[in-house]
Amino acid sequence: MVVSIGVDVGGTNIVCGAVDENGRVLRKLKRPTEAKLGQESVLNRIADMVRVIRNAMASEHFVSCVGVGIPGLVDSKKGISKFAGNLKWRNVSVAPELEKQIGLPVYIDNDVRLYIYGEAIAGAGRGYSHILGITIGTGIAAAIVNDGKLLYGHKSMAGEIGHVRMAGVEERCSCGLVGCLETVASASGMVRQAKKAIAEGRESLLMQWFPGGDIDKLTAADLSKAMDEGDALATETIIRAGILNGQALAAAATVLSPELIVVGGGGALAGDRLLGPLRDEFYRLILPDFREDLKIVTAEHNDDAGIIGSALHAIHQS
Repeated sequence: MVVSIGVDVGGTNIVCGAVDENGRVLRKLKRPTEAKLGQESVLNRIADMVRVIRNAMASEHFVSCVGVGIPGLVDSKKGISKFAGNLKWRNVSVAPELEKQIGLPVYIDNDVRLYIYGEAIAGAGRGYSHILGITIGTGIAAAIVNDGKLLYGHKSMAGEIGHVRMAGVEERCSCGLVGCLETVASASGMVRQAKKAIAEGRESLLMQWFPGGDIDKLTAADLSKAMDEGDALATETIIRAGILNGQALAAAATVLSPELIVVGGGGALAGDRLLGPLRDEFYRLILPDFREDLKIVTAEHNDDAGIIGSALHAIHQS
């Protein structure tokens, strides 16, 4: 049995796991990223985690290669992280450095692409040929898998759906543009919108949950809970995010003609609170012929899709 190690590098945590060729996670390890310590420290930590997993598997399976998912812009051919804002990386030679330390072939790619790849090959997209995936979290990003292959586009920038400019959105994005989808429709965007409304005097049940009006710790999960309690602000914020994501996905699906759309990331944990209005808006806008057999589903391996996709992509590249 072929076994690879998948690594999902986030701004907060690094998750590393041994995955077999069928996408089954055999062993998993999680440690804080601590990006503030610098790129060398993070790369050393990744290498250490891979060694721990590899040694633990030594008596059972031969580990053939390593796949690493990194946020931001990635040159997968050269193995370089071109830019990762939450890691404060620019032009970091990831694969060559890790190969020196680990002694195994290392393949890197964008984390969202690998997340959706994992879902396409071994998750919710299993059995489908044309898949559009989106993750709703700190930001919003998409990936396209056609016949088992990722679509990269020019400069490997395909999938930046979070930076599609939406009508009626006036917030400035971290990218510098005004009106990007993720400024209001990502998990963090929803939280920002709720905080802004409360700061402007909007009444909300949320104020009762944070003594002294300290809402800095407000999360997307809090918004979901407040929506369940009938809070108008939380309900409006989540429904608006669902509608905007539905609009963006309808436009993307009209161009790409997928047979399945997979929604993952922290925002997907809101369930039908978000996905209900998303689906309603999507099917309202999409061409009638698309509606017949185009499904929108949530990710099957939400927590593990990143390491599964990283590992399987490495196996298929090696």
